Amino acid sequence: MTDNFKVFIRVRYAECDAQQVVFNARYADYADLAVTEYLRALFGSYQRLLDQGIDTQVVRLAIDWKASARFDDILEIGMETSHIGNSSYTLRLQFSDKQSRREIAIAEIVYVMVTPVEHRKKAIPAFYREALQAGAKGKAVDYSGAGLPASGALARGPGNPA
Repeated sequence: MTDNFKVFIRVRYAECDAQQVVFNARYADYADLAVTEYLRALFGSYQRLLDQGIDTQVVRLAIDWKASARFDDILEIGMETSHIGNSSYTLRLQFSDKQSRREIAIAEIVYVMVTPVEHRKKAIPAFYREALQAGAKGKAVDYSGAGLPASGALARGPGNPA
């Protein structure tokens, strides 16, 4: 996932448990933040998608942990689209420690395309499919406050002021 879309997050004290590692449920929060930024990089605002009659629902989230993240670590979350079906798609997220390059976790999230109001399943529109296939290669969002990365960054987060 070297050139894929990335989000950088600094682990906050409140996200750690009594064992002094990131509490497992926080990874779902991190994944949601990363996916939101990925979709923003691909499509602009989420409201723009809703205005076009497009919404998604999570139908599966799986996380496999390899190591523990701790307070003040900078997590690098790399993201790619790993599968696109007729009405669903899968995003793969790889969590690693920015400094040590140590793999922390792998997550897969399956989304189903639905209508915004009725939440009826619908086919993925061609433009959405094409954007998912292309990805947001080389782009990154920094919430770590460390000013990462220098190239391809999007203007969001404390490390990338607008």
